[in-house]
Amino acid sequence: MYRYLYMLGLLLIFSSCSKDEGPGYQEPYNPDAEKEEEEKLSKEELLEKVQQQTFKYFWDFAGSNSGLAKERSQTDAYGGEGDNIVTIGGSGFGLAAFPVAVERGWISETEAIERLIKILGFLEKVPTYHGAFSHWYLDNEAQTRPFSDMDDGGDLVETALLMQGLLINRQYFAEETQIAKRITKLWEAVEWDWYTQGENVLYWHWSPTYNFKKDLKIQGWNESLIVYVLAAASPTFSIEPEVYHQGWAANGNMVNNREYYGIQLPLGPAYGGPLFFAHYSFIGLDPRDLNDDYTNYWEQNTAHSLIHYNYAIDNSRNFEGYGEHSWGFTASDNYEGYSAHSPANDLGVITPTAALSSFPYTPEESMKALRYFYEDMGDKLWGPYGFYDAFSEEENWVANGYLAIDQGPIITMIENYRTGLLWNLFMQDKQIQTGLNKLGFNY
Repeated sequence: MYRYLYMLGLLLIFSSCSKDEGPGYQEPYNPDAEKEEEEKLSKEELLEKVQQQTFKYFWDFAGSNSGLAKERSQTDAYGGEGDNIVTIGGSGFGLAAFPVAVERGWISETEAIERLIKILGFLEKVPTYHGAFSHWYLDNEAQTRPFSDMDDGGDLVETALLMQGLLINRQYFAEETQIAKRITKLWEAVEWDWYTQGENVLYWHWSPTYNFKKDLKIQGWNESLIVYVLAAASPTFSIEPEVYHQGWAANGNMVNNREYYGIQLPLGPAYGGPLFFAHYSFIGLDPRDLNDDYTNYWEQNTAHSLIHYNYAIDNSRNFEGYGEHSWGFTASDNYEGYSAHSPANDLGVITPTAALSSFPYTPEESMKALRYFYEDMGDKLWGPYGFYDAFSEEENWVANGYLAIDQGPIITMIENYRTGLLWNLFMQDKQIQTGLNKLGFNY
């Protein structure tokens, strides 16, 4: 009887083995398997972790003299000046995240106020150009660092991104009257109407050396809607509605109603262009019920994000790694340098900020990407300030650092998805409401 039971036991063992395992096989013991399952972060825990880690770029890595955001983390960039160049637009995104950090307990209100005081002291000291700030400044000298040829003066788009962040803080820290007054003084000094040159359009740059020779109009559809809203909202140097309608919207000709993957896209170039178009102006500007003569901006931005998602699934160029879990194309570093990536300019590069900053528009699709970036790619993509700037599985390449303009929208747009905090603060500003009304917006 005992021999029969013994042989029966062996038979059961052998029959349970695969043909490759052989007799005596057992599942390898992994003491961390149960722990790993237990430690898999919930959706809210993962969102919080990504926001908090990314905020460190603007808090721990800020310029020591200015408190502003460095353009990028690579210290050897720009001829070795990388550690000394601070960015105005990227700093606007970082500033917008200060209320998020206080509300979520990453920093105290006192710490935020102290940093704001430091930043305002620097902004009050640097050269400005008819009230507008330049793209870059040197952290140690508080002097303009030219961005490119003929771009050594005022940059109206960068200025608008900074003002968006400052006005969010003015609203949040309204009881700190000295801070509010100092922000107001910077805000009221920007001569928005002077940047029209007397025409019905705003110009991007003015240089004390080259005047308006760069000759770049802010028009069509791109990241710059916030420029026109702020210019109309200014209590001191406001533009007229015709500047918006004739200059920005080209008398309605910016509407083209393209369609991709069965999705209607009212505005924008092929496939909508890089996804930062759907993010930069909407750190504070709430698109949920926002519309004017040209589009509903929630529908525009949602369509733009979904087109990128579907493009990655379609993957007509057969790039490695593309799919529903890995998508999103925007301006970032790549294995050859830097480019404004989009479906129409596709180098096989995915930039995490693209999908993650679209969380308000595509929460399920963005969550798939977030899970993949964090759980599957892991330490290849995750570093001290969150996800590295970009990657290409096709080229087996991951960026070796971060850019302020890509990190900032991750924090702020995820927060707008979670609580609407920054949208609520910005849209409560009475001057912003005046500007929107002036341009004919419903919101």
